[in-house]
Amino acid sequence: MRRVSGIGLLVAAGLLTACAQGTGDDDTSADASYDSEAELSGTLEVMGFGTEDDVAQNRLAEAEKALGDVEVDLVEGDLDIQQFLASVADGSPPDLVYAERNQIGTFASRGAVVPLADCLEGEGIDTGIFNEAALGQVTFDDEVYGVPEFNVVQIVQANQQLLDQAGVSVEDVNGADWDAVTAANKKLMKTDGGKLTVIGFDSKMPEFLPLWAKANGADLISEDGRTAQLDDPAVVEALEFAVGIYDDQGGFSKVKAFRDSADFFGEGNQFASGTLGAMPMEQWYVNVLNDVSPDAPMAFDTVRTREGDPIAWASGSAWAIPRGSDNPEAACRMARAMTQTDTWVAAAEKRIELREKEGGLFTGLLTGNVEADEVIEGMVEPSGDAKWDQAVEKTYEANGATFAMPANPAGEEFEAAWQDAVNRVLNGQQEPQEAMAQAQEEAQSALDEAWSEWDDK
Repeated sequence: MRRVSGIGLLVAAGLLTACAQGTGDDDTSADASYDSEAELSGTLEVMGFGTEDDVAQNRLAEAEKALGDVEVDLVEGDLDIQQFLASVADGSPPDLVYAERNQIGTFASRGAVVPLADCLEGEGIDTGIFNEAALGQVTFDDEVYGVPEFNVVQIVQANQQLLDQAGVSVEDVNGADWDAVTAANKKLMKTDGGKLTVIGFDSKMPEFLPLWAKANGADLISEDGRTAQLDDPAVVEALEFAVGIYDDQGGFSKVKAFRDSADFFGEGNQFASGTLGAMPMEQWYVNVLNDVSPDAPMAFDTVRTREGDPIAWASGSAWAIPRGSDNPEAACRMARAMTQTDTWVAAAEKRIELREKEGGLFTGLLTGNVEADEVIEGMVEPSGDAKWDQAVEKTYEANGATFAMPANPAGEEFEAAWQDAVNRVLNGQQEPQEAMAQAQEEAQSALDEAWSEWDDK
């Protein structure tokens, strides 16, 4: 999840305003004629997409076949938001942009990207194949502005050996019973001379407040994206629980310092070294663990609501067409080709071949395309190691139980409001109720201003 500084937000807001006011009738993408059978040509400049792994490389190869004579020009590096917005404002945008889904609402509200109704219809992109939560993230004011891809979810990842030593199970740390999590945390944690040597449970704050709030039956923002709900008693209760996990281990600063010292991506990671009992974590970390510490004593489960149901907070990327794109037809074709079922399945087949050559496991792909997900899940073969098979099972179970916050025109400001509030509590500056009350005022003010600008257009 990307964050930008306060200064960056101000600059971005100004650039976005320029986008909304400066393109007007000189919007070449508005005159696009989308046709899935059309032969395309020219250059397609793509910003924000990289080919660092085999899945990206193989999908791009499939997309280039669909694009025919179009020459794809990738702008190197992750999406630079200010660079992107500046390019739209001065009339020289890329033809296609690859962005975080939670950025799409702000881009759309300020006129930096265009609605995709004609693109979707012309290229025959069936939005019904997309994960509902993912599609909701790119739908702003009832218009689709992005074609979603990939899905990132969380599952509970735990050290089975530590669980056994403490006399608890993975079910005690999956979140279904907060009292059980609190008790398990105390049993799992270890100290030596007042120094933390084993983190019992990591509630992953401040990032995962939306997950704990939703597990407690609360959303941080209304379904229409217009009303902040940060001071909802259920949100405050979730914050109290998650922060309490750290308080029981000597405070967030001690846990964070110990957590940050871990060899997170190496063979000495906290699970392999026996220095972490359990935590909710994005599913991609399963591959890291399997690669660098395949013998680590792991156990997995979905995160659970307090009613015991699986839950996961979805995030991921999306393709969007900038206002002023010189080649919107090719942009739409590429968005279709990169996200269609056949492309994902072809990439999965090649990933399986690669993993077999390397002696590694194929743990599936979460694509954002539910049709592709179903096919690819069926391609995952039992590994012969129950713990990794369990990880795959729980990943797909979580992927079927996702939620996401709706697109809104003040996404960065809204996120900053609640994350800053959580940090104030973690740092001992405010109590949860006071912090979330302040965050509510800040977030609602940002939402009101941004929606007012949009509604007045």
